[in-house]
Parts: sequence; structure tokens; C-alpha cells
Amino acid sequence: MNKSNAKIVREYGPFPGADSVHGVTYDGHNVWFASGDKLNAFDPASGKTLRSIDAAAHAGTAFDGQHLFQLAEDRIQKIDPETGRVLATIPAPGRGGDSGLTWAEGTLWVGQYRDRKIHQVDPETGAILRTIESNRFVTGVTWIDGELWHGTWEGDESDLRRVDPRTGEVLERLEMPPGVGISGLESDGGDQFFCGGGKSGKVRTVRRPKRGAATGSDSEIPVAAENRVKR
Repeated sequence: MNKSNAKIVREYGPFPGADSVHGVTYDGHNVWFASGDKLNAFDPASGKTLRSIDAAAHAGTAFDGQHLFQLAEDRIQKIDPETGRVLATIPAPGRGGDSGLTWAEGTLWVGQYRDRKIHQVDPETGAILRTIESNRFVTGVTWIDGELWHGTWEGDESDLRRVDPRTGEVLERLEMPPGVGISGLESDGGDQFFCGGGKSGKVRTVRRPKRGAATGSDSEIPVAAENRVKR
């Protein structure tokens, strides 16, 4: 397993009216984050808040190229980002103990915090398709170039982990500085991760380690970022 210190590239926030950051996602242009009772979008180039949607937003957030998905207590809501309207609702696998959320090739991936699990979920029914075990509290979840990454946060210790999506084996760790936690997590589709900072009210970008010619894991599950909407 490779282990190194996380390289924090930039910090955004705190944001007006947002006491904490839970889920984080990226639509190819703007970063969205959940702050309890709102979904908020900001421009990652300027850091400027662009808009917000009134919605229950207690944990992970995801984007499928067209819609936002948001964990709200014991359910996952599918939301139209243009109107803010909830289009559909499915049960969350952790029944309220859920954390991170991401989209990859037609399915949702849901972190289950204290149970230390990641579930692949059918976005139409909420049925669990597979479960991966972790040995740490799971926060955010994301896919990039065939790699499955998740955040952890226990006490003052937090890190980003690349894991084998079949076995859960930890392949790589990026350790955050002491006291700096990761709540939500999403890849920008390139060389950075957007990381929610919990009660700090911040979103941080962390550099993804460079890869050689043979990138990714042996997983056959494609990258979430390929589904980003083009505007």
C-alpha cells in the first residue's frame, strides 16, 4: 500500500449561511455542496457562490450528468438542478446512517458511516447490488479513471483511500493534516478531489497522485466523471 501526505491545493469558504459542509459533487462546471437545508453551487475558479436550492441536504451529494442526488435522512432524493424540484425518492441503504454518495456508470455508490461500508445501489429502486467493507468510518465516495476512493474521519484523523472495489483492500492512502477532516468527496474528473470539511464550513481541493501509463485498478467499473454534463 502506498501512503503519503495529502497535498491541499486550495480552500474555499466558509460560505455565507452555511455552517457546515456535508456532501460534495461536481457537474463539470460548478461544485455543489450540501449544508443541511440547502444545496449550494459555487464556481471553483473564483470561489463565488452562484446559487442555492432549498432541500434537505444532510449528507452525500452526487450528479449523474443531468440530475443531483442528495441524501436526506433515510432517503435519497433525485433533484432537478434547474428548478430544485424533487423528481423521485428511493430508500437509503443505511436508513439514516449514510454518508458519501457518488454516481458511476448508471448506479449510485453510498457510504455507510459507522457501519464502515460502501454500497452500490440501483438508482431506480434503492436495491443494494454489492457491498464493500472498510475498516474505517466512511465519509465521501468517488470514482475516477476506474479507481474507487473514499474518505475516512475518526477523531482527529482523516484520510483519502483508494480501495479495490471487489475486495475493499486499501491500495493507497493520502493522510490529511491533524484536525482536518473529510466529509463529502468528489473527483473533478482530472487531478484533484473536492473534499467537504464538515463543521469548518470549507471545501478543500486535494491533489490526486500522478499515474504512470497503466492507470487505475483492475476494476471494470467506469469512471463517474465521464457522465458529466456538457454545457
